[in-house]
Amino acid sequence: MNKKPNILKDKSFLFAIRIVNAYKFLKINYNEFVLSKQLLRSGTSVGALVRESQNAESKADFIHKLGIAQKECDETLYWLELLHATDYLKIEEFESLHFDASELLKIIKSSILTTKQNLKK
Repeated sequence: MNKKPNILKDKSFLFAIRIVNAYKFLKINYNEFVLSKQLLRSGTSVGALVRESQNAESKADFIHKLGIAQKECDETLYWLELLHATDYLKIEEFESLHFDASELLKIIKSSILTTKQNLKK
């Protein structure tokens, strides 16, 4: 069975795994529960919202779900930046996670824009 690849779905799931691992790392190595929990919540919700968008009832619903995913992804960038600025994440960890989150954000924005443009046709 040839299943069409879904880059956004796959990348957001892999990102969620990385976020869960980052949460565990921060909890175990730094005994940090507040900021890491915020990161966990926003970082894993991106993939959940992308998954929800795949079952949208309409194009408008699809755009709405991805719009929320976009906000959660941007919030995740904030928590990553804060964790780095407060020395919980070293530069290598931060840059890698930040790159993945930024890439996801670009894909989400592009998907929203493309869908909006297709609605106008």
